[in-house]
This record gives sequence, structure tokens and C-alpha cells, in this order.
Amino acid sequence: MDARRALDAMPMMLRPLLSSLALFLTGCAAAVGGGDGYPSLARRPVESQDYETPAAAPSVPAPAVAVPADDAELSRYAAQASAGAANFDKAYADAERLTRAASGAAISSDPWVAAQAAISALEAARNDSVSALAALDTLYTERTNAIADGKATGTLDAIDAARGQALAAVDAQNDRLDALKAKLAQP
Repeated sequence: MDARRALDAMPMMLRPLLSSLALFLTGCAAAVGGGDGYPSLARRPVESQDYETPAAAPSVPAPAVAVPADDAELSRYAAQASAGAANFDKAYADAERLTRAASGAAISSDPWVAAQAAISALEAARNDSVSALAALDTLYTERTNAIADGKATGTLDAIDAARGQALAAVDAQNDRLDALKAKLAQP
């Protein structure tokens, strides 16, 4: 009964603390006393292996295959980039003429709208160049990964050269488009 009186005399705030402390200590006692936390000292299977007998030879992976850059694919993308550049050059003369005429014109005026339409047509005309560059980037990435994974050998020189030419064409197109857009009033 004395324990009951001592518990009743305890302030209300100490009761949850005492309960938590009791649970905590039981958890600690179970971890220490159980002995399950330590590894067994019994022999493990690897310790009883026979190291005198040679192990089976590991399987040899297939050697990396030299995958030359697909010349037909590269030629197709290079031709696509060239066609895009030719289409862009053809449409550029008209866009430049209309942009020059609309230089200084008010936004939404007829000359300004005609120049904007010509610039939009110019951006559409370069679609082949941009698409070819994206395809060459994908091809470059796939081959780089195949070489890194050991699935292919060889170089990326042919792909890199075609990619460099397409990138130069697209960059030049971007610069020419930006120059035309800078001549027009912006909304």
C-alpha cells in the first residue's frame, strides 16, 4: 500500500516520465541480456571450404564488338542538316527584306506583322537542321555509352565531325534569327 500512496503523492507531471523511463529501461535490459545482438562463434560455411581444389573458372564475357559509325545513318543526318541550312538560307532573304521594311514600325502594324510571319517561316525552315542535330546528339550519346559499357569499341570521330558541322549551322542560324528579331519592336 505504501507504493500506492507514493504514486498518488507524485505530481501529475512525473507520472508520464516514470512510465517512459520504465519502458526505456526494459528495452535496454532486453538488448543486453538476450545475447542475440552478437554474432555466433560457430564455423561459417566459407570457413569450411576446401581451398586446395581449384574453383570453377568464371564465365568470360563476350568481347566488345567494334561498331563502326553507321555511314548511311551519318550521311542521312548530315544531308538533313544541309537541307535545313539550304531551306533557311532561301527563306532568310525574304525575312531580312521584310524585317528591314518593318524596322521602326509600330507593333501590330502591317509591316511588323509581315516581318514576324517571315521570321516564323524562317524558324520553321530550319527544323531539319535542328532535328538532325538532335539525332546526331542522340547517336553520339548512345555510342559513347556503348563504348563506356564495353559493348562497342572504336572512336566517335565521324559522329563528332558531323555533329560539329550541324551544331555550327544551327548556331549561325540562331545568331541570324536573333539579329532579325532585334531589328523589330518587341511587345
